[in-house]
Order: sequence, then structure tokens, then C-alpha cells
Amino acid sequence: MTDMERKTFCEALRCYGGQAQITMVFEEMAELQNVLCKFLRGRIDGDTLANIAEEIADVGIMLDQMEIEFKVEDAVAEQRAVKIRRLRSRLGYPEKEG
Repeated sequence: MTDMERKTFCEALRCYGGQAQITMVFEEMAELQNVLCKFLRGRIDGDTLANIAEEIADVGIMLDQMEIEFKVEDAVAEQRAVKIRRLRSRLGYPEKEG
């Protein structure tokens, strides 16, 4: 995340409080789940892909706030790297491929 984003997210956490933002994570994830279910059921219209993009963005913003709230930014980055390496291995990519 950029410095401006981090500053904004810190301010949101200060303004609304950690517990309220945790609740918002649940709400945003539910909205993403809902729009993805609609997609899988074939309910695709002109707004479906835009809605998917919007909800992915909303969830990403809230997850960034959770990293800050729980002071786990470095740990998340490490776990992400581990999980990507594991996925690449399962997909048959060489270990040292750029």
C-alpha cells in the first residue's frame, strides 16, 4: 500500500475504531461473496463485472486496515510469499524462476 493509503487507513481506524472496522470486513466479504454467487448462477449483466471489481477493492481496503490494526503487515507479507511459493511449486514452476 502507498503511504497515502496507509495514512488514510490509519485515520479510518482512529475515526471509526478497530471493532467497527472488523465488522466492516465481515460486511464487505459478504458483499463479495454475494456478487460472486450471482456470477456463478449465471446472473451476469452489464454491472456484474463492475460490481465484482468494486467488492474486491472494498475487501482489499478492509484487509489492509486489518493488517494495520493487528500490526501484522510484515507477517502477512511473509505468509503471502510462503503461500505463493507453495502454489508455484504445486503448479510445477521452478523454484528460482523470476
